[in-house]
Amino acid sequence: MAAGESNTRSSCLNLSNSGPLGNAPPSNGTHSSPASNGGSAGANSGMNRSAGNTNPRSGPENGGGADSAVRCAPSTQNPPRQAAGQSAAAAHGATAGAASNMTATSSSSSSSSSSTASDASAAAVSSLPSSPASVLVYREPVYNWQATKSTVKERFLYSDEVQIGPETVMTTLYTAKKYAVPALEAHCVEFLKKNLRADNAFMLLTQARLFDEPQLASLCLENIDKNTADALAAEGFTDVDLDTLVAVLERDTLGVREVRLFGAAVRWAEAETQRQQLQPTPENKRRVLGKALTLIRFPLMTIEEFAAGPAQSGILTDREVVSLFLHFTVNPKPHVEFIDRPRCCLRGKECSITRFSQVESRWGYSGTSDRIRFSVNRRIFVVGFGLYGSIHGPTDYQVNIQIIHTDSNTVLGQNDTGFSCDGTASTFRVMFKEPVEILPSVNYIACATLKGPDSHYGTKGMRKVTHEAPATGTKTCFTFCYAAGNNNGTSVEDGQIPEVIFYT
Repeated sequence: MAAGESNTRSSCLNLSNSGPLGNAPPSNGTHSSPASNGGSAGANSGMNRSAGNTNPRSGPENGGGADSAVRCAPSTQNPPRQAAGQSAAAAHGATAGAASNMTATSSSSSSSSSSTASDASAAAVSSLPSSPASVLVYREPVYNWQATKSTVKERFLYSDEVQIGPETVMTTLYTAKKYAVPALEAHCVEFLKKNLRADNAFMLLTQARLFDEPQLASLCLENIDKNTADALAAEGFTDVDLDTLVAVLERDTLGVREVRLFGAAVRWAEAETQRQQLQPTPENKRRVLGKALTLIRFPLMTIEEFAAGPAQSGILTDREVVSLFLHFTVNPKPHVEFIDRPRCCLRGKECSITRFSQVESRWGYSGTSDRIRFSVNRRIFVVGFGLYGSIHGPTDYQVNIQIIHTDSNTVLGQNDTGFSCDGTASTFRVMFKEPVEILPSVNYIACATLKGPDSHYGTKGMRKVTHEAPATGTKTCFTFCYAAGNNNGTSVEDGQIPEVIFYT
């Protein structure tokens, strides 16, 4: 062998076993090359890499890590006449990353012919973990490979134990989303569900919408439905974005008076004008509210609520104020630009109470309405009445039913409909188009105007009737009183409208 030539052959890193990422063995085989400049070129062509080259898809977001270190490692060469200092530094830099990120076995073949290799070659060899020339074998990483693993450990993280607190949960959720770690994401969402309360429901709803967590968003909305007043009073409510505010105001299931919703919307508008560096004038408040203002159901307020608040706020136009006052005071009611459909909070099972103890025959109709005044001890939603039918056998009736707010004489709910009876003394259901909200300690009038033959009627009426929920023991107490005026004879003791059907 000529003096100055290397007397060894290159070795190969054996990656036949799965590496720490759990990747399958590489499909391309190992390569070896003779210890010459030509052999080094062969190694370079096998790697198809040059020093400083990096994989554009490597990194934690694209399944990088140890596999990336393998793929990005520069090819190593052992030129026989390179200076010792340069060779050692180059060899060390070329292999340090790969050596620290993988476990590899090396095989080498050696020749015993000569020990006259140059000092430069010897220095380069001594800095390598295996042999003068190493050929690294690599494979393309699987995109988002973490999603194919069932536990956190398999995703090459440190452990399956997660420590999450109120101060870190949102940043942890952001990180889990960014780096595609669904198990960690699930831990964060579960933590938020367990800690969901009325005073943080709006804040968590904003985050759930931001991070595209529909299940968490749904739970937040349900919490807001059940605890609307407390959620609106929370400090974080005024920090929500406009889209979140609109998503809440669109709901039919909010459990709060409309005047309270208007007050909360004004508070949010005041905060938003500050964020936009605007003067908190009525015009600017209307401007930042945008669509949210149209979702306040002003027709559902009493005339006193509207006059004391929205009418004097300056947020509504003069035309809107006039049309709403007309809506409150005249019949038939003119069209208004705001929704007049009640928000219905129908949860649990349907309930009903009967105010008579006995049924008798022959109650006549001549166009006069049967009416009875009532109040309740807790908030409910009346969905219909039970009415008596004909004493002459199967018959059809035409009927208009109403619930009237006694003090303002406002019709809160009504329906023009009909019902069929079978001639028995049973009650027959007549339902409102929408549930009617009944507030505690407020007087209302139940009204039914029937057109048809003589019917059964109730006697031995009760002034107070209490319904107790079987599951919770919650009591809803109705108090009935005589309604002033001509009521076709209906009173607390006798008459029509024997049954009230409601939800709590």
